[in-house]
Amino acid sequence: KQWYQRRVAITAGGAALVASLSNLEGEESFEPSFLGAADEICQTRICDDELIIIKGTKAKPAASIILRGANDIYVDEMDRSVHDSLCAVKRVIESKAVVPGGGCVEAALSIYLENFATSLGSREQLAIAEFAQAMLVIPKTLVVNAAKDSTELVAKLRAFHNASQTIEAKRAFKWIGLDLENGKCRDNKDAGVLEPAMSKIKSLKFATEAAITILRIDDMIKIYQPSKEDPNSYANAVREGRM
Repeated sequence: KQWYQRRVAITAGGAALVASLSNLEGEESFEPSFLGAADEICQTRICDDELIIIKGTKAKPAASIILRGANDIYVDEMDRSVHDSLCAVKRVIESKAVVPGGGCVEAALSIYLENFATSLGSREQLAIAEFAQAMLVIPKTLVVNAAKDSTELVAKLRAFHNASQTIEAKRAFKWIGLDLENGKCRDNKDAGVLEPAMSKIKSLKFATEAAITILRIDDMIKIYQPSKEDPNSYANAVREGRM
C-alpha cells in the first residue's frame, strides 16, 4: 500500500518514493539522496506469511505489532484493543495531563456541584442539582456492568469525596475511585487507573451541549398515520346516523 510505503520512507530517513527512474533527458538515473538507511532488512516467515522486516531505522524509532490468533474474529478484537490502547496513550501525550479513573472525577464533580447548588437562592439551584445527579450515571453504569451493587458502592464513593472536600485532614480521598474487580473503593492514583484529561473534558462538554440542544426544543410535531377504516363499515354508518 502506498501509505505504508510513505511511512517506511519517513522512518528510514526521509527517503523518497520513486515512481520512475527516467529523467528529463529520457535516460535512467537515480539520486543517492532518494535512499534511506537502516541497520538490517530481512525477510522472515511468520505463520503463513512472508514479511519484510526493517530494523534499526536512522530517522526515528519505529515498531510493528504482529497479532496472531486462532481465527479472524480474535485477531480483529485484538486489533481494536491495541488501537484503543495506543489512542489512549496518544491522548495523554497530547493533553499532558491525566485524571483518576473509575468514576472518581464524576463523583467529585457531583459533590462539588451539590454543595454549590445549596448556595444559590434561585431556580438555578434545581438545574445545578440535576446536573450533579447526572454526573453519577457514569459510576453507576460502571458498577452495573461489573455486576456489583451500584447503590452501595456509589454511596461509599460519594462519602469519600464529600469528606475530601469538607475535611482538610482527608484531602487525600480525592483520588478515591471504584475497584470493580474487588467491589470496593480504592486510591486509583496509586493503583494506576488513569484517564486522559482531554478525553474526560471533551466527553463532559459534548454531553452537556447535547443536553442543552435537546432542552432548547420547545415544540414537537406529530404526524398521525392516516386512518385505514372503511367509510362504509357498520361502525361508521352507526356513528354518522345512516342506520
